[in-house]
Order: sequence, then structure tokens, then C-alpha cells
Amino acid sequence: MSERVIERLLRGLYSAVLYVLAPITIYHLIWRGFRQTEYFQRWNERYSVYAGAPHAETVWVHAVSVGEVNAAAPLVDSLMRERPDLRILVTTITPTGSMRVRALWGDRIEHVYLPYDLSGAVKRFLAHFRPQLGMIVETELWPNLLFCCRDQGIPVYIVNARLSERSLRGYRVLRALVGRALRTVRKVAAQSRRDGERFVRLGADRDAVVVTGNLKFDITIDEEGLHATADAFRARVGVRPIWIAASTHVEEEAVVIAIHRRLRERWPDALLLWAPRHPERFRGVTQQAIDAGWRVATRQLTQWPDRNDGVFVIDTLGELMDFYACADVAFVGGSLQDIGGHNLLEPAVVGTVAVTGPHLHNFADIARQLDAAGALRICRDAGEVGDAIELLLREPETRSAMAAAGLALVEQGRGALQRTLELVSGDLPARSGMRTGS
Repeated sequence: MSERVIERLLRGLYSAVLYVLAPITIYHLIWRGFRQTEYFQRWNERYSVYAGAPHAETVWVHAVSVGEVNAAAPLVDSLMRERPDLRILVTTITPTGSMRVRALWGDRIEHVYLPYDLSGAVKRFLAHFRPQLGMIVETELWPNLLFCCRDQGIPVYIVNARLSERSLRGYRVLRALVGRALRTVRKVAAQSRRDGERFVRLGADRDAVVVTGNLKFDITIDEEGLHATADAFRARVGVRPIWIAASTHVEEEAVVIAIHRRLRERWPDALLLWAPRHPERFRGVTQQAIDAGWRVATRQLTQWPDRNDGVFVIDTLGELMDFYACADVAFVGGSLQDIGGHNLLEPAVVGTVAVTGPHLHNFADIARQLDAAGALRICRDAGEVGDAIELLLREPETRSAMAAAGLALVEQGRGALQRTLELVSGDLPARSGMRTGS
């Protein structure tokens, strides 16, 4: 049986299953909507139903959620700066990703949700936005999307490509199809050699895999603005131990409460900055902190804490870097439960030392580098996390040495942005006059 026939059979079976399961997507949106009301909105985009005429040609970047949007930010910013003639479309899947896109770029780029991987929806999406180049960030491998791009002659790159052993195992059932879809992409720009090898094992052509590094190292910050925010923050709250629990998940919330209670026994004026990963947990963690007996302020309600507050809940999106800079020590969540961790470079780039749990498969390479440089404390359990935070609050010299090591590692890791831009440059649309509108 020919390769083309096998592909057609696999695609047909995959698409048939998706169409049978399509009604479940509505129940999923409703279920998520009860937790986050934004899921009740913009359903038309989920199925590629758009108002108005098709758009002019675009350069399309897909970033599934907040972490991927942040990773793509240096790339999008560079394209906007160097090629103002380009029309850029950024797609996400989650509402929090959508909010981050708007916070970063407002109306300067186009944004919609990526449709479900139904062949008809994908074809309508491509027909409407007419991408001339696609860049998919990290690990979004949708077979119909990739095949349809190939069929329409749209070059696609997987940039900042990351694939953990767990994700590789997760593709086991669909490996025959996903492997063929992977071979349609122009290049896989892998974060590390290990990531590249896993993409090859999944089915990518070895010659199509290149190691460009991690775009997260190329994050740019407004150092003057960060220092000003941190100084103003400290002036409000006074000289006291401050730690931040960032990107925490519901399973970690009791641990955060227990650690802060322990720290307050040693330092009665210790302040916790708490930034839950998901907006639907903002209210819940605020109430838990109140029930624990502490005075609580929130970013939305009071803007800033004061000298009498014991907990400050960061119930907004897009401000985490600012508040990392305000803390002495950061606990980066998603790491005490089997979630895989979150971005460990964000505290490092602002000079704040970080502590995590053991579950870091989503950021294994970065965690390995930070740990080897002496810039990260990886703990086996919640008790060790509490010990590490207490130790670091007690020893400013240790914090300073770790922070310096983290900043040095970030500086050494830069360069993925330039390598990625050089990789895709041949497929960028030719320069034209300045874009003036649709």
C-alpha cells in the first residue's frame, strides 16, 4: 500500500472520529465556562465562522496559552519592529492566552482562537486568514492543521519546539498519523538536543530538526520600570521578608497556606504575594488566606498591599514579572503535583531566586541548567520547599549568589531569537509598503 493511501486512510479515520466527537466540544466549552466565563464567548472562532471578507495575507503565530504567548513575545516583537509591513495573526486556545495577547499587543496584531482540528474548520480558517507562513510555538501538533497547510503550500515551522518524554508517550496512539504530519513541516526549531531527538523519534525528518535554543532566554525587560515598581512596593510595605507563590495550582494551595503560617511564626511581618495560575482560583485563594486569619489585599481591589497586610493576591494577568521583582524568594508552582512546572526563567531574569518541587518535565532542560549553575533549589516535597524558602529568607548572601548565577545563565542562553529569525527569513513575505489596514 502506498504512503499516500496510508496517509489518506489515517486522516480519514482521525477526522471521522473527531466529527463524531464534535458535539462533546460544546459540552466542554460549557463546562469550562462555569469555571471561567470567557469560555462562553467567541464560539464562532472555535469553529471558524468569521464575519466579513477574507483577510489579506498574514504571518501566523500559534501559541496555545499564556506560557507559549510569553515565549513567542520576543519573536513577535522583533517581527513587528523589523517588518512593520507584515500583517501578523496570533492564535491561542485559552482565554488567558487571549488576554495575554491583547495585553502585550492590543490591536497592533490580529487575534482569534485557533479552531478545533476539524478538517472543514481548518480549511475555513486558512481560507479566511491566508497565512503565508505559519509558526507553531512549542508542542501543538494538530494533524489536520499541518496536513492542510501542506496541501495549500503554506510553510510551517515549529519554533521553540519542546517535547517531553511524557508528551512523546502521550502521542503513542496517534504516532503513525502525527509522525506523518510532522514530516510536512519545513523545520522543527528545537529548544535542546534532547527535544530534537524526541521529535525525530516521533516521526520528524532528522534533517528538518535544528537546535536553536529557548526563546524564553531572549525575554526583554524594562529594568528601569521593574526597579521603580519594586522600590515603590517596598516603600509601601516596609522592610520585611517577602516571598511569592507563583502559578500555583489548586492542589498546592494548602501547601502555600502552611508554608506562610510557618514563616509568620519566625517572621510575624512576613508577606506572601500569591499569583494563582488560573483566574478562576483568584477568589478561592483570597478566601483561604482570609480564613487563615491574615489581613489580605488584592491587586484588583486595593492595587497595593500596605504594612499591615499579610497576603497580597495578584488577581490580574500579565504582571507576574513585576511582582517577582518585588520578592526575595519565589516558589514556582505546578511543580509539587504532577503538572510539570512553569517558567523558571522569569524569576531568574529579574534576579529573584526560585524554589520548586520535583515535577519539572515541562521545563526539564531549563531546570537542569539552573540547578547546575547553582541558581535553583529543586525540592523533593512540600516540607523541603518550606525549608528552602526559610533558609533563603534567612541568608541574603546565599540569595545574592544564586541570583547572580541565574542572571549569568540567562545572558549566556540568549541567541535563540536571532537563530529562529534567520531560520524562517526565507519564507517571510517579500517587503511591501507599510500596512494600513484590512
